[in-house]
Amino acid sequence: MFTLVVMAAGMGSRFGGLKQLAAVGPNGEAFLDYSIRDAVAAGASKVVLVVRSEIEEQVRAHVDAQHGDSIEFGYVCQDQHGPPRAKPWGTAHAALVAKAEVSQPFVICNADDYYGPSAFALLANAFDGRQAALCAYRLDNIVPEVGSVSRGVCEIVDGELQQIVEHHGVVRQDDGSFASSDPSSVLSGDTPVSMNLWAFEPTMLDWIAQDFERFLAVTGNDPEAEFLLPDVVANRLAANRLSNDDFRVHAVVTNETWIGITNPEDLETARAALASRHRY
Repeated sequence: MFTLVVMAAGMGSRFGGLKQLAAVGPNGEAFLDYSIRDAVAAGASKVVLVVRSEIEEQVRAHVDAQHGDSIEFGYVCQDQHGPPRAKPWGTAHAALVAKAEVSQPFVICNADDYYGPSAFALLANAFDGRQAALCAYRLDNIVPEVGSVSRGVCEIVDGELQQIVEHHGVVRQDDGSFASSDPSSVLSGDTPVSMNLWAFEPTMLDWIAQDFERFLAVTGNDPEAEFLLPDVVANRLAANRLSNDDFRVHAVVTNETWIGITNPEDLETARAALASRHRY
């Protein structure tokens, strides 16, 4: 059994609206509804939604309409924690503020991504008895046909995550490979990348809290700085190498195909992709 933490406090600035509740399914389902259902099927016993105060009422109404009392729900407003600012502090901070609602191992995911039904079960099985786990995706399954994205490229050795390096401006090339602009590199389609589908023991939240204090000391006055989960994991792995700690991140790679939206014109493509799966 585990708790699902859904990060739903994003601003959706490029989308121009409440992207986390955009209707992509035949009955008004948003991406987060698919994640909730798939996580429950994989063993989730509670769902915690991390939101902003200004959208909490809308998210509650949507979740109530889609799921009723099928599972226990908790809500946390990210903007009510940490120093105030207009932009949320980032994905690691979203995990941290859920701490009061998390008393067991937890899986965390983005609200505005479709992960595929088997991904949650794969991650839950990989996490069993471990401190942390990541479900990675093949690069060729998560880059849109048109446009560029940023993706965290993973180095995985013998089933353990070694590092994550953020690559920006990732695009498909005519020869089937992928190129990124920062850092400048060419990547193969089977390169594993993170889509922020993680599993952690609750003790990881103590490490995140310590890291957040260090983050604020260095970048607290920067309104654009983000406190991100991949960075926290990378810091923990680096500390592990220096101190011979036993922290490990087990990594599995799914063949699921990601579906997401960035701009309003992506909605119809996402709806068609979901409809072709005949899931719900």
